[in-house]
Amino acid sequence: MSDTGKAEGAFRTIGEVTAATGVAPHVLRYWESRFPELRPVTRAGNRRYYRPADVALVERIQRLLGTEGYTVKGVQKLLASEGRGVQQPASAPNAALAAMPALRAIRDRLQRALDAA
Repeated sequence: MSDTGKAEGAFRTIGEVTAATGVAPHVLRYWESRFPELRPVTRAGNRRYYRPADVALVERIQRLLGTEGYTVKGVQKLLASEGRGVQQPASAPNAALAAMPALRAIRDRLQRALDAA
């Protein structure tokens, strides 16, 4: 059981997803309109119930947008390519991971320059 008192596989309400992820309800509803992969079950009164896979997708979208710097359009393309089974070349993820420290260093230098200005 999770900290909400529900079983791990139980459906979550929009309020519970908001509490667990920190993503506001209006943002969740917006993401539902932008990402066809995010489709919670709707019941009477248009109440949303999120499956564990939906919650995991919300967390992933949040990470991609907030931490990894993707745009909404970029996340849409990424999720669409995964849904179609498009595989990236094996070297592409490794090259991107290898470039991360250099990109972070550039970002940090730019931030210091902006702070100094």
